[in-house]
Order: sequence, then structure tokens, then C-alpha cells
Amino acid sequence: MRLTIDEVTGSFKPDSSDAGSFSAIPVIDLGTGSDAVLAEQIRAVCHEIGFFIVTNHGVDSALVDRVFATMRTFFDLSDDEKLGIDKRASRHFRGWEAEGAELTNNRPDIRQQIDLWTEWPARAPDVEPPELRLLGPNQWLPDELLPGHKDTVDEWMRELGALSDRILGLLSLGLGLEREHLAEFFGDEPMSLTKLISYPPTPAGGAGVNAHHDTGFVTVLAAGETPGLQIQNPDGDWIDVPPHPDGFVINLGEMLQAMTGNYFVATPHRVITAEARLSAAYFHGPSLDARLDPLPLSSSFAAAVADSLRHAAAGFMAASEETEAGVGDMASPHRASTYGEQLWNYFARSYPDNMARHYG
Repeated sequence: MRLTIDEVTGSFKPDSSDAGSFSAIPVIDLGTGSDAVLAEQIRAVCHEIGFFIVTNHGVDSALVDRVFATMRTFFDLSDDEKLGIDKRASRHFRGWEAEGAELTNNRPDIRQQIDLWTEWPARAPDVEPPELRLLGPNQWLPDELLPGHKDTVDEWMRELGALSDRILGLLSLGLGLEREHLAEFFGDEPMSLTKLISYPPTPAGGAGVNAHHDTGFVTVLAAGETPGLQIQNPDGDWIDVPPHPDGFVINLGEMLQAMTGNYFVATPHRVITAEARLSAAYFHGPSLDARLDPLPLSSSFAAAVADSLRHAAAGFMAASEETEAGVGDMASPHRASTYGEQLWNYFARSYPDNMARHYG
């Protein structure tokens, strides 16, 4: 099913044309319609676009305000104060990093950020498989520097985790599965990420974050009031995602692309901003040992992929050595076997210096 978007309202409808492209981002109201209707809408959008905005999502706007207030307070601190949670000191890759510390497709991202993952007991530094080394504690500043930030982030993780679980249920229904199919797959030690991000105005020729796919399953983004997020349509055009004060931007990562045999797609996106910009992203992830085996889908889904060059040819983020060998940034044929392997590959690709510092 093809979709056309109303440029004013953001609503969408089926289109009998075979263009397979898009020029705006649909808005889905989670407070209206039955779950069956919502599941069908989300299935269609995730097949055709991979991005949408949700409203009436049930997350208190006061919590969003507290998260953004926390970011403003933190990013106004001096670099010496921020170094109290220096990510380079964490073998679990958690904490603050300065502009240019993260690489996307071997290019530096012009942003600073704090990474806060789900906390589990740390494993030994030489535990096997190596992805288990990612489990551990976050770094937190003293409350006198950043009052209440741990409680705010913990509540944020709970609330956005619950919203993500609801979206997973609707995705499952849309794929013809039981509502709990994807949620049950998440296991006993789920690993989700909150990323608090500050972008300066993007310099010419650079990007706040370079074009990429997300690594995991479902991303929920509070995009703030400043434009800058762009997604790429099948024609290669970059489409602006407009600010939506009451909504969250939702997109899918490479793991759902892999598990659906490319029926769902991880859509390329980037940030280029003309002015300083804050955003808060939540990446919903399962246990590290969760296997990324194909979902038991009807043959109609594979047929839809076979009928679409865009879907049939969709690739994955390339490892550094693949990029150096000439593989396109998002054209790798390799898919991880577990979520943990996927994350370990991401850290090796994005933080080679930190990976070498802690693990050789």
C-alpha cells in the first residue's frame, strides 16, 4: 500500500500510484481508533516510510519539560564539570562526550551528548561473549551540580519504555502476530538507551549527526522546538521533520528490518541545524542475547519485499573496514545474529578509540 501525506495536517491515506516515495511525515493519534486500525496504520507507515509522529501518547508533558530543563542545566556546565562523567572513563560506554567524539560512517558528529543505558550488574572485563561487557552502571553527576537528574532520567526510561511496549504490540498485530510476540522476545535484561543531545549550529560540510540507520528496534524522540532532523526518501531527497510540541517522533532500527526480512525499513536520517538544538532520544532494546531470527510472517510480506527494489536491496550500516573497502555507508549485507552482537559492532564502529582503550 502506498501512502500520500497531507502537507498541512500530516495525516495520510492510501495511494494507488506506485511512486513508493514520500514528502512529509505522517502523524498518528494514538488516542483515536481501535488497536486494529492503529496497527494497520503503523504497519503501512513502517513499510513505506519508517518514520512517524505520535500524539496522545500518554507521556506527561511535564516530564518532557523536566528532561529538557535537565539538558539545559547540564550543557551550560563547564567542560571540567562535565568531565565528572567522561564517557572515556567508562568501559560500558556511558556518560558525557564532547563534540566530534562519536563517529558515524567514519565521520565525526558535531554534537555533545550524554548516554545513559539500562543499569545491570557489571560483568568481568574479559567476559565472553564480549557484548556482555556493555552491562554495568551509568555515571551520574552530584546532585548539587545537576539536581534530580537521576530521578528524572529513571522516570523517562520507564515512561518511554511503556510507550515503546505499546508500539511493539501494535507492530506485532500489524504483522499478523500475537500482541505480546515482540515484547516476550525482549528477555530478562533488556538494554535500552537514553541519549541527551546538544547540537551547535552545523558547520558547512558537516552534520550534527551524519546520515545513518538506528541500531536497535524502536526509537522514540522528543525533537524539541528547533528544526534539524531530516529523513531520506527513496528518491534520495532529504525531508525535514517539523517540530511537533505535543508529539514524539518514532522510527525503527535495523533489527526490525532484519527480523521482518526488510518488510519494515530502517530509514536513513541525519541532523543539520541552523541554530543550537536540544533533543532527547530513547532507544528501546531487548536483552543482549536476544536472537534476531526471522519472525514467523505470512508469505505475503516476503512477496511485498520482492516486489519493491527499495526493500529487497535495503542494507545495513557498514563496519569501518567495509567502508574502507568501498561498501556504501548503509549497504552492508551483514546482519548480526543477536542484539548484543549488533550493539558491540556499533560501539566498535562509532568509538574505536574508546574500544581500544578498554579492550585492546
